[in-house]
Amino acid sequence: MTAPTQATSTTPLFSATLKPERSLHAAGGWVGLVLAGIVGTPFLIAMPEFLFPGLAAFGLAGGGLGALGIRQGRLKRQSQAISVWPDQLELVITGPGQQKQLRRFDSKAIRIRLVRDGYERTTAIFLRHAEEEVELGGFLSVDDKSSFAKAFGSALRQARRSI
Repeated sequence: MTAPTQATSTTPLFSATLKPERSLHAAGGWVGLVLAGIVGTPFLIAMPEFLFPGLAAFGLAGGGLGALGIRQGRLKRQSQAISVWPDQLELVITGPGQQKQLRRFDSKAIRIRLVRDGYERTTAIFLRHAEEEVELGGFLSVDDKSSFAKAFGSALRQARRSI
């Protein structure tokens, strides 16, 4: 006869999945390019000597916006999942073209290093473990970094006290 298995209902002290901002910055560029085309077309027709430079400028702008859209599409597939347990911190990093990477750290050995600007806003969050540093949420906005750093720091302090 086998012993019954015990189901664990342990939940982490803190858990968050960080993903890049999903705003439509490139869409505004396309709208601006279309509006410039509507306004500029009569001038290009009226002055044929500007036709080639004008079309070249529109082509370069369209290519730049296309490259920006591709880059943003790749960034959107990037994420970091952070879980703080009483005895350890788990970090799962995923990104385009790379395998999922799971890293575990001792809650007592890890330190947070915040980089702030002149207005005391958090501009970068680093986990420091021995000789190594890992940046958390480098793709987040400044406001998101500040609120994440506050919640993450208090969860890490709680984990250190619970051991």
